[in-house]
Amino acid sequence: MFRRALRNVLAHKARLLMTVLAVMLGVAFVSGTLIFTDTYKNASDSQTAKSYAHVDAQVDENTEYSGDSPGISRKTLDAVARLDSVADAAGRVDGSAYVADRDGGLIANGLFNSSANFAPGKDGKDPLYVFTDGSGPTGPGRIALDKDTADKGGYHVGDTVPVALTGPAKAYQLSGIFTTENEDVAAGGSLVLFDTPSAQRLLLQPGFFEKVTVTAAPGVSNTELVAAVSKVLPHSAKAKTGRQLAATDAQLVAGDAMTLNGILFPFVGVALFVSVFLIGNTFTMLAAQRTRELALLRAVGASRGQVTRSVLIEAMTVGTVGAAAGLGLGAVLAAVASATVEFDGGTPDGPLIVTSTTVLVAAVVGVLVTMVAAWLPARRAAKIPPVAAIGSAHLPATTKSLVLRNVLGGILTLLGAAAVVAGTGAGSSSGGGIVGFGAFLAVTGLLVLIPLLSRPVIAVVQPLLRRGFGVSGTLAGRNAVRSPRRTGATASALAIGLTLVSALTVLGVTLGESMDKMTTDIVKADYLVTAGGVRLDASAVAALRKVPGVRAVSQEQQGWMRLDGSQQDVTAVIPADFDKALHLPVVSGSQDTLAKGQVAVEENLARSHGWKVGDSLPAEHGDSGKSRRLTVGAVFAYNEVVMPVVVSADVIEANATAASFSKIYVTTDGTTNEKALADALPGRPGTKIDDRQAIRTELGGAFATVLNVLYALLAISLVIAILGVVNTLAMSVFERQREVGMLRAVGLDRQGVTRMIQLEAVVISLFGAVIGVGLGSFLGWAVCEITKADIPGYALVLPWGRFALFLLLAALVGLLAALWPARSAARLNPLTAIKTE
Repeated sequence: MFRRALRNVLAHKARLLMTVLAVMLGVAFVSGTLIFTDTYKNASDSQTAKSYAHVDAQVDENTEYSGDSPGISRKTLDAVARLDSVADAAGRVDGSAYVADRDGGLIANGLFNSSANFAPGKDGKDPLYVFTDGSGPTGPGRIALDKDTADKGGYHVGDTVPVALTGPAKAYQLSGIFTTENEDVAAGGSLVLFDTPSAQRLLLQPGFFEKVTVTAAPGVSNTELVAAVSKVLPHSAKAKTGRQLAATDAQLVAGDAMTLNGILFPFVGVALFVSVFLIGNTFTMLAAQRTRELALLRAVGASRGQVTRSVLIEAMTVGTVGAAAGLGLGAVLAAVASATVEFDGGTPDGPLIVTSTTVLVAAVVGVLVTMVAAWLPARRAAKIPPVAAIGSAHLPATTKSLVLRNVLGGILTLLGAAAVVAGTGAGSSSGGGIVGFGAFLAVTGLLVLIPLLSRPVIAVVQPLLRRGFGVSGTLAGRNAVRSPRRTGATASALAIGLTLVSALTVLGVTLGESMDKMTTDIVKADYLVTAGGVRLDASAVAALRKVPGVRAVSQEQQGWMRLDGSQQDVTAVIPADFDKALHLPVVSGSQDTLAKGQVAVEENLARSHGWKVGDSLPAEHGDSGKSRRLTVGAVFAYNEVVMPVVVSADVIEANATAASFSKIYVTTDGTTNEKALADALPGRPGTKIDDRQAIRTELGGAFATVLNVLYALLAISLVIAILGVVNTLAMSVFERQREVGMLRAVGLDRQGVTRMIQLEAVVISLFGAVIGVGLGSFLGWAVCEITKADIPGYALVLPWGRFALFLLLAALVGLLAALWPARSAARLNPLTAIKTE
């Protein structure tokens, strides 16, 4: 039986090709995800290990005891350096710096534009940096650059380089160019080195360091070094080995990889679930076409178990081939993703990692999915009675066999719909789980009911087919409902994909419209000024105020504070200007109370803490640690424009004019433009000025981007669904060779046969699309309903234009899927086909 099963696979290579492709795509998605995340984790771990290669131990602030200390003091550094177990100790200062090119643009635009101090040891070298040209900076007004940044800017030793920290860029002389294993540089960022006194003055505070890197004396282990160093440290500092620090960073990377897997694997599951329908449909049709062959096996003594095992062996063979091909394709996809996808500005380079676990998972998934999908067809094949060997080669399924299926499907669908509706009224806390469970039941129920639904739904379009396409249209409509199981299984794959796509579209468009309305209602300013990663200062505000036509300039300072014992993100503003730039959606109280030193809090935050207008709350500023009490003057609706807590700038900063800002809103009288504002801010690399439309796009564009990514991830399931349509039609044509021959013999020309097959494909595809769009709209509505409390200005939007596009694409999919089967049917020789059994 094993040899016979293998021979059957070889005999039906063409008919099993689409099944192999479906398995291959599903496995490629699984293995590609695993290979990509393993490659990313390995490269990040390797980069982290390199960055700590010259660090035996490191002293950092102890966050539990740091208090108001700005960092590690010079006294602590000297105490560490005097230890006998220490060969060298270097104080380190870190911060941000932004290098401009010769045209004033920002080099290495991203999240990793960093700066540090050059800390030479007793030998005059800093082990963290290897200079390829020149030397480290030795005084104010001099810097060193990493080689990549210097090359991008075309800078050489001795050149003048503009560098911005806060405010306009200042000119520094380039003293040296270096290479480094610094993680920011590896991620595509830039690194500027200052001499230590300059770095302390610019980035921290004179006499203090962010951390201290320590090198062990000969014969001293890292563990012994940490023990010795810890004895001379104050409570505000603590020491760890380089290996411990690398391991901590590696755990963060591992968490990122797990998060990435958690995002991708649901889409993997969808692709594999769709594959099950294609595989099951294929083996069902193969079993139907081999009715006489399987019946003869039973007649000559084969047991039901042997017939079942024979079909499962065929499935295992197909799954193995598909899994092997999928693993190879997954490696290719992972290689492409590693070369193109960037996280937070860059991804470290490294070799492609294919672990034994990935290989095993690919094999198990490919074989298991195929065998599970083929199990029911195998059981049906085993039940074929021996007497069928002398009858028709194809035994049609009876309507009676669908009764139990239809009853079960109806119950599941009704229960699921009821659960979804009930979940929408339960709120976001518990409603999500109820809606998710109901959606699972409803989707499962509809998939079970699809064969029953195919007849009435397709019957609606049959008159149109008959009137529009004559005999070909009539035959296409009848063929589409001839085998409800086959039509249902083929349409199910498209229905699943379009259910998810439609639900995401409803949610995404609703969120996007709400965000757009929120932006229009809240933002009164005409322009938003940002400067890439560069912080804007009071000089930028003063310069913008002087531009003719500017009515108000409102800077936005972001920070954090402890409010009533809980840490909260804060937006600090100048109340008089803020009122002209933004209009908070106040639920209770008044925005004017900000000018009185009171605080405005977001509605959900206030509800969760039991705060209301008039309450007096203990507050502690996050940076200074100073305490005071703040009165709640306003409660505003949730929005994405400001942080959950809004206060006047003088509440969190004694000298607001010395603060740095992330955003500046500009309100004009309509007589000025972006160029005039840009001209007022020279020497600030990366400065960006958005008008009202750009502000709306900036705030609402994130939803569109996420939606597009989700569409791309779901595309693989739609590709598999298309393969299912192709496979069904191809095998259907093979099964109906005699019928096609008879049609040709009685006068139906090749064009008529081609049109018949194409229309059948379009009808089946549109049937699946209608089911998917309808169910997706229902589920999208449910998700919007349970999250509407978190959607500012919620109003459900049903994107009819996109739905029409989905249906049009489904029809196009049907036409494309029918090209090969239709061509094969049209080329059949009528006499040969008539003689086919």
